[in-house]
Amino acid sequence: MAHRHSLHESVGILGISGGSLLLLVNDYASSPVKDFIPHTALGILLLIIAVLLAYAGICRSLSHAQLFSSVCLTVSALWCGSGLVHILVGQGVLQPSELRASLVPGLAAFTLALLVIGGVAIAVKKAVLFLIAFCISLACAHQIAGLSAVGFGQSATAANYLLVCLVGVYFGFGKLLSIITHGKVEPPGTGLKKKSELETEQNQCSDAVSVCLVMNLLSASVLACPLLGVVPRLSVGHVPWLWTAGVFQLGMCVLFYRAMDTLAATFYGFTAILRFAEGYSALLSFYSIQPFSPVPFPAVFSVLFSILAVFSCQKSLVEGLYQLFFAAYCIAIAAQPQGFFQGGTRGVQGAIFVLSAGMLLITTFNMVSTTLIPTGQGCFKALVARIQGLTLRAHDKELHAPHLGYSKYADAEVLGHACSVLAAFAVTATVGDRNPLSVLVLPWVVVAGGGLQLLCGSVAFARGKTFESTVFTLYGVMWAVWGLTRYGGLYGETRGFHVAVGIISFMLFNCLVTVAALFLNVAWFVYALTFQLILISFLLDAVGSLPYGYDIGVTIIFGLVSFYCFLAHIFNSSFQSPQMPLGKPLVKLSGVEGGADVCPHVPARKASSVQQIAEIMKNGGICGMPTDTVYVLVAACNRPDAVIKAYKVKKQAEDRPMSLWISSIKQLEPVRHLLSPLLLDFMEAAWPSSISMVILRGPWMDTFGLGDAAKHIGTPQSIAIRNPDCSVATHLINMVGPIAVTSANPTGEADTTHHNQVYAKLGKKVDGVLCDGPSPENIASTVVDCTKIETGHIGFFRVGLIPKSKVLQIFEEVQMRHRHGQTNPAFEDDVHPSDIQRDKSFVMEDAAESGRGSGNSTPSTVAPEQSPVLRN
Repeated sequence: MAHRHSLHESVGILGISGGSLLLLVNDYASSPVKDFIPHTALGILLLIIAVLLAYAGICRSLSHAQLFSSVCLTVSALWCGSGLVHILVGQGVLQPSELRASLVPGLAAFTLALLVIGGVAIAVKKAVLFLIAFCISLACAHQIAGLSAVGFGQSATAANYLLVCLVGVYFGFGKLLSIITHGKVEPPGTGLKKKSELETEQNQCSDAVSVCLVMNLLSASVLACPLLGVVPRLSVGHVPWLWTAGVFQLGMCVLFYRAMDTLAATFYGFTAILRFAEGYSALLSFYSIQPFSPVPFPAVFSVLFSILAVFSCQKSLVEGLYQLFFAAYCIAIAAQPQGFFQGGTRGVQGAIFVLSAGMLLITTFNMVSTTLIPTGQGCFKALVARIQGLTLRAHDKELHAPHLGYSKYADAEVLGHACSVLAAFAVTATVGDRNPLSVLVLPWVVVAGGGLQLLCGSVAFARGKTFESTVFTLYGVMWAVWGLTRYGGLYGETRGFHVAVGIISFMLFNCLVTVAALFLNVAWFVYALTFQLILISFLLDAVGSLPYGYDIGVTIIFGLVSFYCFLAHIFNSSFQSPQMPLGKPLVKLSGVEGGADVCPHVPARKASSVQQIAEIMKNGGICGMPTDTVYVLVAACNRPDAVIKAYKVKKQAEDRPMSLWISSIKQLEPVRHLLSPLLLDFMEAAWPSSISMVILRGPWMDTFGLGDAAKHIGTPQSIAIRNPDCSVATHLINMVGPIAVTSANPTGEADTTHHNQVYAKLGKKVDGVLCDGPSPENIASTVVDCTKIETGHIGFFRVGLIPKSKVLQIFEEVQMRHRHGQTNPAFEDDVHPSDIQRDKSFVMEDAAESGRGSGNSTPSTVAPEQSPVLRN
């Protein structure tokens, strides 16, 4: 792990050095008459380096190296935006004379941002990061001066990049020296993060917040510069900066979901929508189109921002107040028809520029320092504590854990429903005689309703929420397709049959969604049903039969339903009580309860979870459990009622009896005198592993407390016994005692290879499930016939995960020890389990044998019709 983190750190530092070297050479060798590297080539190279830096920054973000991640991602955004501007110049979209107006707003934002990050780096004694951030900040400042005054030259810019290259050389030399000396010699500033420094990290996603604040700073700089007279107007040259900010904020949105921060993910999802809309407005200037901003959408957007700001106060008061300025920004857009081209919106962006710089300083400093700048944390909690009837919910990862599994993402319903609100109210705007492209409906519908809902669908899919993922993906595609067709200038001749066929297809899919919502809750059902009304309006419009006002009416209804869902999810995720009702399932079927009464599904990686399942089994419950092969259904042997229940739930066929599992051979100590010494030695050498041994039945089984349920374990002549090579399984058996085991699926069905399948196949009949994701192997265990082991022979009922040759090798070694008088060494662990490690190459060699399911080396005393053919 340390080597991988070191690699990401090296990629980041050397990537910055490589980009600096590229700009260094270009600045030194260029002249006012001719550029050394053509604009297109320079832009493409900067984009490639920006991608590498973004990769390194995100990887280090996930490993908590947050200040380093902030530097990498900020420089990546800088070179991504400037690279795109150079490409536009190289391709003739922009004239060389427009390079100054295009670059200066972005460079100004990054000059300030990197200066702030560099100041924080020096405050916490990160010399390498300070030099990188400070030198690139100075380079941006000198580049602005060079673009503004031709006589200034580019030597100063190149000199700053030279310093960055020297820092990169020092870092690379230090890393190489550390590797050569095995860490004995490590120059200052080149080592990995020490454990003591990890303790100063205050917030897992603070680096993502810093990057998003830099993107807000960038957008504000681009929009405020025309107001200050720095650049003449918003133009196509500013599109790369604005859309770079939008893309980076969407990427950080995913990181926020990974960090279980729904509020931050929603807020920066909102700001990403604004970035794309701002860029779209700037793009229209290239076609000499004056954009028109309809009133309903930005007004609704301001309401969403305001609600989000109130709930964000529970994180910090400063953050809630900061978000309120974006509500004011949306009000300014709604107040003036020209939207982003008016002085009011630019004035608000000027205020946001100053606030974003201050927030960047506070967030970055608090991220790495033990001394925190106060931000009003706890004020919201203190206020709620004084209000009777309100109970604030504790924010932890368990809040977002789905009923049927474990997830690394937070719920995305808040953002998904908000996007539905935005898209619905956006299409209420009438185009009239205007060019559809000039009305700012297209970015709102395609980005908000389409793009971000697809993102929410992806997050829901990663969480295992199939219904939510389907809905958001389907509706996202519909908003994007309809927006591009209706408002993107693609309607024209396609109006009629072709569009109608596509809409009818979406309506059929949505009918299935609406029926499925009946089993979830009332809110989702009404949500899906009202969207069907919107699809009907789309269909009527496509065939030219839309009644006047119908489309506006149904979109407002859908928008209000979506708004309630948005408000309910954000309220319920913040407060434990009271809860805004979403309703119960309208239809209930056996095994389909909307997840309300699902048995405990707990993560196997937690000891408390194993203890919880153990208590269920001790009380007579049957549970699903992961193993070294597939999932199994288990019951405690000392609870005969549970064993019988498991047998009936499984619908066990008579030729598929249950098996007996132990956690170690020491659990056979009470019956050791009743078993063959050779058999005990073979068990000790072969276990723990994916080997099941069929041994003769005997009175020794009475010691396990099976009672009348013993008839369900094995056959009248023999039973199968196993010690699994799975830490979770052995820990559970240690707590419960020997267990009766069968595969977690009805007889005749495929093996269960994921914890979600346990409940899907067995329903409410199972009392608990230990969740560990997909099975490590989809191959069953090897079943060895040991009923004639005293004669020196073993057979095989089935060759599974452990190949036949490996089993025979272990048996021959045990026999050899016995020939030399080395009998059972009193249950000592002389033979290490690594002797029977699962070797997939052996599995492939014996694949044919496994397919046949038999291949006895000697005849077995167990008749074929009585042999315990196992599924696990």
